[in-house]
Amino acid sequence: MILELADDALILSHRCSEWLTRSPEIELDIAFGNIGLDLLGQARSLYALVGDEDQLAYHRDAPEWRNCTLVELPNGDFAFSMMRLLSFASYECALFRTDPGTDELRAIYAKAAKEAAYHLEHAEAWVLRLGDGTDVSHARMQEAADTVWPLLTELCSPAPEVEEAVRTQLASILTTATLTVPNAAADTQRGEHTPHLTELLDEMQALAREHEGATW
Repeated sequence: MILELADDALILSHRCSEWLTRSPEIELDIAFGNIGLDLLGQARSLYALVGDEDQLAYHRDAPEWRNCTLVELPNGDFAFSMMRLLSFASYECALFRTDPGTDELRAIYAKAAKEAAYHLEHAEAWVLRLGDGTDVSHARMQEAADTVWPLLTELCSPAPEVEEAVRTQLASILTTATLTVPNAAADTQRGEHTPHLTELLDEMQALAREHEGATW
């Protein structure tokens, strides 16, 4: 479970970093950067519990990663990135309210819970703004919701007891945003990756693999 949580956080952190200089507003550049750093910090703390963080981040091929499909998908439309962030933050908020069973994880959960609450607030504001905005923004946000919703079961698989709470919270936000709550499901499994993860790893791991054993 620890590796699944860490891999989710690191891959989504990388996706957030890809928005830098590409966001529709300057402030969003900073927000994506800060959210990415929060997730990177979560990943590092979790990796430290199970092994060497650099080895785990830079020297595993795609089949060895335990992240879910949702976080490895390309950023695509801004609406999709916000819907993904909303869903991930809702999941993390619910997850961090559970008891992980060890003092080390409790400390990580306590710190990360505050970060996830901010991520949720930020993403919710954008989903409401775009969902209840123009016809174009509404249509794009509905498409994003339709894409993300089927992937929630896989996202919540490390702690399936939180899935109902996540779906309830997201449904409430989507309804307020005048969006239709999807009901589709997908049979995706952790460990079964799309080609997008390999593309992401090729970029993220390139320097470390090119200069094997180098110190900085």
